[in-house]
Amino acid sequence: MTMIVTTHADLSANAPRSISPAHWHQSVGYARQACARVFRDGGSPADAIAAFGLKAEGSLDWGRAVEVIADALCARPMKRVA
Repeated sequence: MTMIVTTHADLSANAPRSISPAHWHQSVGYARQACARVFRDGGSPADAIAAFGLKAEGSLDWGRAVEVIADALCARPMKRVA
């Protein structure tokens, strides 16, 4: 199993402009931690994304999985309609 390492600077450059940098960095840290746990358990990047209820699209590596999860963590919560 191969793991591609994405540096902190790489993900900082990809931070969406509409999201506060502090919130983005916190989300990236949490996403990395979650992906590391899935990796240690022998899972794949698709498994890590599925753990957050997201769908994997296209080819996926660990760096991209971290970005997708962090983006989902930064998304605004949807309003619930009764």
